[in-house]
Amino acid sequence: MPKKPDAKLSKPVQLSIAAELIERRIFLIRGHKVMIDADLADLYQVTTGNLNLAVKRNLDRFPEDFMFQLTRKEFMSLRFQSAISNRGGRRYLPYAFTEHGVAMLSSILNSQRAVQMNILIIRAFIKLRELLATHTELAHKIEEIERQQKEHSSQLAAVYSIVKQLIEIPPKSPKPIGFRTNQKVVSGSP
Repeated sequence: MPKKPDAKLSKPVQLSIAAELIERRIFLIRGHKVMIDADLADLYQVTTGNLNLAVKRNLDRFPEDFMFQLTRKEFMSLRFQSAISNRGGRRYLPYAFTEHGVAMLSSILNSQRAVQMNILIIRAFIKLRELLATHTELAHKIEEIERQQKEHSSQLAAVYSIVKQLIEIPPKSPKPIGFRTNQKVVSGSP
């Protein structure tokens, strides 16, 4: 029986594409990394209405730090910065799900697709958290280098000033040509 090398090769490619697609759908809103209900519904291959209906049936599983509804201003800002279209129009403002809210979605959505996508989404959140930590450490190191550079710069300026003073020979006043005597010159005839 022939093997299917194409199927094995395409799965990692699909997973990497899915990871990139997921990472582009994670936004920072109210200080939280979140995903929007329509994007999650698209990934789970369900309608946004069905996703939100399942959530409403299980509201006790979604406290404010797991899910919140966007304000009109937040939604408009998100639409402009991410080029989200008004896909068929919405009657309600979208819901934003934090990493914990996405994890909770797997308990209310029972499809195999939802379970697989949740694993990928949680991994994307973890990757973003690690990248953020790396960038924060890097930013602190750069700030420290800049601070040290400023200190060294002021120290070098002081050393340069002292060396310049040592190198410069102060201008001497010109000495008169000739010599001085304490005797009075007497003029007259012999």
